[in-house]
Amino acid sequence: MTAATNPLPPISWAQKYRLRLKRRRLLWRAFRSRHDLTCLIDRTSDIRPGAILAFTTLRNERNRLSWFFNHYRALGVDHFLVVDNDSDDGSTEYLECQPDVSLWQTTASYRASRFGLDWLTWLQMRYGHGHWTLMVDADELLVYPDHDTHPLPDLTGWLNRTGRNAFGALMLDLYPDTSLGTQDYDPSADPTEVLNWFDTGPYRMQRQAPLGNLWVQGGARERMFFAETPQKSPTLNKIPLIRWSRRYAYVNSCHSALPRRLNAAYNGPGDNAPSGVLLHTKFLPEVVEKSGVEKTRRQHFHDPDQFNTYYDGILNRPTMWTPNSARYKGWRQLQQLGLMGKIEWKSAARANDL
Repeated sequence: MTAATNPLPPISWAQKYRLRLKRRRLLWRAFRSRHDLTCLIDRTSDIRPGAILAFTTLRNERNRLSWFFNHYRALGVDHFLVVDNDSDDGSTEYLECQPDVSLWQTTASYRASRFGLDWLTWLQMRYGHGHWTLMVDADELLVYPDHDTHPLPDLTGWLNRTGRNAFGALMLDLYPDTSLGTQDYDPSADPTEVLNWFDTGPYRMQRQAPLGNLWVQGGARERMFFAETPQKSPTLNKIPLIRWSRRYAYVNSCHSALPRRLNAAYNGPGDNAPSGVLLHTKFLPEVVEKSGVEKTRRQHFHDPDQFNTYYDGILNRPTMWTPNSARYKGWRQLQQLGLMGKIEWKSAARANDL
């Protein structure tokens, strides 16, 4: 069991054995997927012991990249390992020019690679072992208690001192107060200046067997696009930050992981245990055009036909704002609302001195 986390429900020896086999299969898939990747820029020789690494796969995210790097560099990421899935909007050229980026490119199927997980797991196996690794999408911005004064080296140091090897977060959808696709957005600006509203709830959650992973659903996307089929609404919990081992593997995005003890790191909204929030900036103005493209590409869901109504809902340019929406004001607000746990920085330091 991961120290300082809640224990997971016990499982049988047979279930443990099947999960061990599953993890080996996932690692083998990742190893084979290396043939999909062509290295464009290799700066991994710059990675030093103790460096904090960020892993992401993307396609056509040029408008997000300036702030993405601004945010995570300020947070303390030392090196970015990026897989570009056949971008044609200038993302590749931009990434090649970043001094702290190692870049791979592929034209292979995003869906067939477990939505990019095989590619990133291979890179984590090769470069992430022994490092704190952050897995985030280009439209996700991690925030956590005191992140403005305690960057990631402080957080990972605290996690080390308190016996934790993973850190969980709620994915929180941000949206504008006018119709989707009608806003002005400067790609160099903070997207939360345009997307500055969110749903405070309701969120529901349960632990799933046998992985013991949390399953959180609810929020704005469910309200807007899955009201008739809430069981199909997006999963909102992630474990984006892990002290990586080459024997680890994410199972479904970074919603769940193996070994299963990693899933004990996050208990969901309303729990005081340390956690963060991934600000989800999907609903920038370009979301309408992108939804049309992704509906045609059919790369983002196991059964794309079941989610045509989701894309159609976005293409209709709805207004997601309601009188019950909350205006985003920062991490303190999210903590007060119970969407983010607490970190007792000083108590960990005292415990370390004993």
